Amino acid sequence: MTSPTRDSASTPGTAADSTPPPGCPAHTGHSGHPGHSGHSGHSGHSGETPAGERLESLHCPEFAADPAATYARLRAHGHIAPAELSPGVPVSLVTSYQTALDILRSPETFSKDARHWQALADGTVPMDNPVVPMMMYRPNALCSDGEEHFRLRSAISDTLDRLDIHALRRYVERSADFLIDLFGPRGEADLLKEYSARLPLLVFNQLFGCPPELSDKLVRSLSALFDIAEDSEQANVLLAETLFELVALKRAEPGPDMTSWLIAHPAELTDEEMVHQIVVLVGAGTQPLQNLICNGLLLLLSDERFAGDLAGGTMLIGDALNEVLWKDPPLANFCIHYPRHDTTVDGHRLPKGEPVVISLAAANNDPYLLANRRGNRAHLAWSAGPHTCPGKDPAQVIASVAVEKLLDRLPDVELAVPAERLEWRPGPFHRALAALPVRFPRTTAKSDEALAEMAAAASATIAGAVGTAPKAAGEDDAPHEGRADVEPSPEPSAEPPLEPSPEPSSEPSSERSPGAELAVVEPEPGPEHEARRRWWKSLAQWWRRG
Repeated sequence: MTSPTRDSASTPGTAADSTPPPGCPAHTGHSGHPGHSGHSGHSGHSGETPAGERLESLHCPEFAADPAATYARLRAHGHIAPAELSPGVPVSLVTSYQTALDILRSPETFSKDARHWQALADGTVPMDNPVVPMMMYRPNALCSDGEEHFRLRSAISDTLDRLDIHALRRYVERSADFLIDLFGPRGEADLLKEYSARLPLLVFNQLFGCPPELSDKLVRSLSALFDIAEDSEQANVLLAETLFELVALKRAEPGPDMTSWLIAHPAELTDEEMVHQIVVLVGAGTQPLQNLICNGLLLLLSDERFAGDLAGGTMLIGDALNEVLWKDPPLANFCIHYPRHDTTVDGHRLPKGEPVVISLAAANNDPYLLANRRGNRAHLAWSAGPHTCPGKDPAQVIASVAVEKLLDRLPDVELAVPAERLEWRPGPFHRALAALPVRFPRTTAKSDEALAEMAAAASATIAGAVGTAPKAAGEDDAPHEGRADVEPSPEPSAEPPLEPSPEPSSEPSSERSPGAELAVVEPEPGPEHEARRRWWKSLAQWWRRG
């Protein structure tokens, strides 16, 4: 990834006031904790917090409401600054674009393995701290280094390589239509709750072959982890239990889905490894994706540059989403690293085993970078280096189709409240709205019977947006050696589908269910079909309950 051109006239942020805003919890440096021992000296060069100086909080409502002000104060410390993710969890936060890029590309110095986290190992940070589930070691590609990282990542990359992006786009369109039909007749909706949070759920059901009662639990547990709720430890347990159920189901009944593909991969993942690879994939495909969709819609509906041009096509939507990825990335602070040994970066001392967190939002908005970034894709929203997100292409397809379809179906949609009155959910990791209320002219309603038929037809879909059957271990799809970032192919797979595609339907597209054109079997009477109908009926009831 190349750095954007720097603006020679720009200067770094020089906010002198490092006092947190009123009402924002802040804590003094923890004596005895590496990097926060209260040494004297200029904090802009040591990376440490002088005795008595408060750490900037990344977990309070004030930070959620105005993160830019916090980042400006943090820049007074230099390229790396002391901050607090949660009470009792100090970190070194990287706010400089180039420094972030250097760290992301230096796995020989900075490990992703949280077993290096000394404060967690010695009990200084207890296991029940709410950020631990998002930071703890898991045997997955995100938390591993070296050969183990390559083995686990290749399973994910090869699995994503099998996706038929064109079929995925068609499925997202059908799913978006289905959801819009649910709230369209009312003339108003919360696009967070009723659209952007539910669309990834439908996509997850399809791609991973997950029955709705499991995906409901999965999304609830992931939401609690990203929000850093008080029950995050219980959410972590629920997440593991749900995914072990899914893996057991797919081992017993494999199908043309990503879970089965991971199971069949030559990496020969154990059940535990399977669960933790899915945590990475689903974690990236639910909360961050819903935030990208919501933040993109907010920009399009509130920024006067887009006024009167919401039907401007995919180029407009692509520009808006790219701007969101620069200015308000859905994961604002993440990419946690642990120095393998005491090191100094840009004059900042980083002790061995102390968390170093990349502020993707602050780095993307580094004052040294040019302000005009239209068409520039060098943001860090997908990370960089060996841990660059391998699913960014499918994620961008889902987000762009979601926004495009909503604006196409509801061209006169507008915010129901002024943009400045919208609330942002607290949490150190994400940039997430609490709600996105809108209003629009009512659309034609569908009957409950029609909705039930749509849900029943969708439940019979077993192939979906994946076009080929999994290969057995030893076949010619071994991990791609030497490829740090294997991208999904934009073209349909050359392999034959598991079943022939159905004949084109003469049914009007607006009446067809999400995934209908991708179905490979017709629903048949019997206990299995009735069970699927019950699954989808319960999911539809959950949708209506909100």
